[in-house]
Amino acid sequence: MTRTRREIPADVKDWIAETTGAERIEVKQVPGGASRQAWFVDADDQALFLRYDPREPQPGGAFHRLQVEAEIMAELHRHGVTVPRVVAAHPEIQAVLLQRVDGETWFRLIADPDEQVRTAQDFIAKLAVLHRIDARRLQIPSLGPAGPVDGHVRAEIAAMRRRVDAGGKPAPLLRFCIDWLERNVPDYDGPTVLVQGDTGPGNFMYADGAVTAIVDWELAHFGDPMDDIAWLSLRTVQDTFTDFPARLAEYERASGHRIDPQRVWYYRLFAETRLASVSPGSIDVRASAPAGSPDAGNRLIYGMLHRRLLVEALAHVVGIPEVHVDFPDADHRSEYAAVYDAAAAAMASAAERATDGLALRYIKGAARLVKYLAEVDRIGPIIDAQETAELATFLGSTPASVSEGRAALAELAGRGEIDQRDYVAQLWRGIKRDDYLTRTASGALSRRTWPPLTHPGNVPATARC
Repeated sequence: MTRTRREIPADVKDWIAETTGAERIEVKQVPGGASRQAWFVDADDQALFLRYDPREPQPGGAFHRLQVEAEIMAELHRHGVTVPRVVAAHPEIQAVLLQRVDGETWFRLIADPDEQVRTAQDFIAKLAVLHRIDARRLQIPSLGPAGPVDGHVRAEIAAMRRRVDAGGKPAPLLRFCIDWLERNVPDYDGPTVLVQGDTGPGNFMYADGAVTAIVDWELAHFGDPMDDIAWLSLRTVQDTFTDFPARLAEYERASGHRIDPQRVWYYRLFAETRLASVSPGSIDVRASAPAGSPDAGNRLIYGMLHRRLLVEALAHVVGIPEVHVDFPDADHRSEYAAVYDAAAAAMASAAERATDGLALRYIKGAARLVKYLAEVDRIGPIIDAQETAELATFLGSTPASVSEGRAALAELAGRGEIDQRDYVAQLWRGIKRDDYLTRTASGALSRRTWPPLTHPGNVPATARC
């Protein structure tokens, strides 16, 4: 069977030809971009990069339209920030044509530790350049004028709440987080900066120890510089970014912004809540693997990672110490274990033969689903029985399921009938169990958490504000 080559729509290809004046247009889809498609475009002798989203933009969505992202990058390029040059933005279709920049994306692929450090240091220097720009000088009509930070924060919290309301689902955990964020906006009157959002490894390109471009500005907004530090720490969980406290000390010196741990923790919860508001119902779903998605396995593990990081940040800001959960030992074994093992082995063999990057990603994702289901089959009922017994102590009776029990507990918390610390602690125990079921599918991700902001025994460095 001959495999059909993936192509962009004809009207997008025609637009590229008209924009560039090229007679020969060749395209190749490449991995990258969690929510938008990425394509290499060769237009005669021009090496370009296409960001394309075939979906209709949702009013009030968390992510900017690609045209807005292009507007942001064009203005930053004018101010000397290391971003790709914008060639053109389609006036109607969500398609943006950029200068193609040489370099790799995944930080973990750097084998030389010294090169890792050089690359990370260069990114910190470039982030500091962004944060030294007076946001009032930036002309980005779609974002409006830059004002005091607390106004921008409250506006985004209101947008999160509207997204949750529009979702039409209960989302008790998410509403709890939004309420807490609204009550505890940091008292900060320092400079307003343009926050990239989702900044850090995976969202910049590099070559030979230097950052060649900072990419993905779909979450950019005006705000507190600590907002970006929180995002950087989130990206660091996914793709370890050398010695994080050392990089923050360099950031302080280069940017003039002092690291404020309390504000960083606030924005850690802020970032995770903002991401969760994109799909409000999913944050309360124990295992989020959307039907029909070829990438469901990877969505499962990253969804679990973000749920865990959210509740860890929530527990920290509320002031709850680490909770303890007993897990079943390794002696429990499913009678179907051999079938799960065979399925995983078959997918591993298929992955070895895959030559298409996206196909390889999907196969590995499917293998993650198999590993997860094997654990649910092995110990799921035991873990559920533990949690329903705990929930019964709050509810007065044993719930029919863990999900029903968690929803009932959230209703009690929402009415103020249980202490918020008790609610968060119980929720944390439950999410720890969900995370335990996902650990074999998640691999190294299951052992990662928010990185420290200082080295042990140190206090945050003092720098100019």
